[in-house]
Order: sequence, then C-alpha cells, then structure tokens
Amino acid sequence: MLGALPSVGLAELLAVAELQTRVDRKYLVRPADLGPLLEGADGGLAVLEIEGRRRFDYESVYFDAPGLPSFLGTARGRRRCFKVRTRSYLDSGVCMLEIKTRAAEATVKRRLDYECGDRGTVTAAGRAWIEASGVVPVAAGALEPVLVTRYVRSTVLDRRSGARLTCDVGLRFADGRGRSGALGGDLAVVEVKSPGRAVPLDRLLWAAGYRPEPISKYGTGMALLRPELPANKWNRTLRRHFGWRPADGRAGSAPAPRRLSVV
Repeated sequence: MLGALPSVGLAELLAVAELQTRVDRKYLVRPADLGPLLEGADGGLAVLEIEGRRRFDYESVYFDAPGLPSFLGTARGRRRCFKVRTRSYLDSGVCMLEIKTRAAEATVKRRLDYECGDRGTVTAAGRAWIEASGVVPVAAGALEPVLVTRYVRSTVLDRRSGARLTCDVGLRFADGRGRSGALGGDLAVVEVKSPGRAVPLDRLLWAAGYRPEPISKYGTGMALLRPELPANKWNRTLRRHFGWRPADGRAGSAPAPRRLSVV
C-alpha cells in the first residue's frame, strides 16, 4: 500500500504541515482502495519515510477522571471537551504527553516531551504541565489510565494544500476491565488533517464513495468495551463496523475496573 508514492522526510513534513491546530475529517476505508486512489492523484503527494520505513507502530494511553468527564464531554458534544493521552512512537521510543481541546471547529493539540517508560501514568511533571495549561477542567491528580490503543500508521503529505492524511490499520483497544476489541482488518481509519476547509485529499475520498464518519479512537474504544456508556454519537459506526450492541441496562452488568497496565 502506497509503495508507488515518493517519500518525504520528517523535517519537511513538519515544516509543511505540522498542524497542531487543525480541522480533522475521519473516514473508514478499505486499505486495498487507498493505494490506487492516492497513487492516481495528480502529483504533490508523498509518504513519510524514516530510515527506510513507511509504516510505524503507535500506542496511545488515554487518561480520564472519576465519572469519565473526558469521555462524556466528547460523547455529548460539550464545548469544553478535552482529551489527555500519551502518544508513543514505538519504533523510535519517542513519547509525548498530549492535551487535545476544541476551539470553534478546530482541534488544538499541546505536547510535552515524555519518558516512554512513564507512558502509562501522569507523572508529577506531567500533572504540573496539565495544570499550567489551564485548559483541562479537572484536577490533573485525578487522571488515571482508562484505555490503550495500538495501531500501525502511514502518513501522506500533500505539498500543494499543506494537508496530511494518516492511515491507521490493525487498530486494537484494551481497557482496565479485562476487555479488548479491534477494528476489522478490512478497514483502516483514514484521517485528513488540514488548516481548515476540505482539501483535494477529501475530494479524492468523496469521489470513491467515502464520507466522513463520526469516529474517535477514545470515544469509540470506550463505548465498544463498555457498552453501558452512552454512545449515541458513534452508534451507527459501532453497529456497522464493530458489531457493537448496547448494554441491556442492568445494574452491575459491567465487571469492576482494575488498574490498567501498559507494557
């Protein structure tokens, strides 16, 4: 997949399209469709390549407070929704602590260099940074790991529009309740990240019959593994692509949580 596209280095990709403030549009795409679709585009596209690799292993650990305010803010479309996570680039051992918030229609991401060995916890330095940001409406000391996601990512740069496309395959979820799940191998999560409105990468996907899907790795992962949680925002996506069904609503139907381990 994407083998026919030219390569681009990390420095150029960040210079052209770092996009820490951006608009995201997500699609669920058959990987077999994506390569020919992008390779048939009219130039300007290149795939991130580092030391001969074009596919990279990622892991994210999501943190939330008691009552799951981060999850519920996203599920209910609240204006002050937020996510706190560590993002680990497993091939290089690089790790970041990240805060994602919303500003109007855009996503704003803040990042702090982090020790990969600490990715399953919020350290004292991490708590201080979160508190200093002023954008997380819960006490940083209350944050605990609740979900781990892993996947393999390829990244495409569109030099003409300054946009990026990421393609995540092998998406897996695990939580601290002994539950795990995955997106079917015949689908990839494709995300187009741009400074604003739709770009040529979106239009390529539209022309192939794909439309943006309401999918959040944290939101859909939590709803998939904890069916007692509200999931109206992702109901159709979960039913169609994950075989999800809502809980029967009986109290105590979910197993008790236990400490989430990250190895």
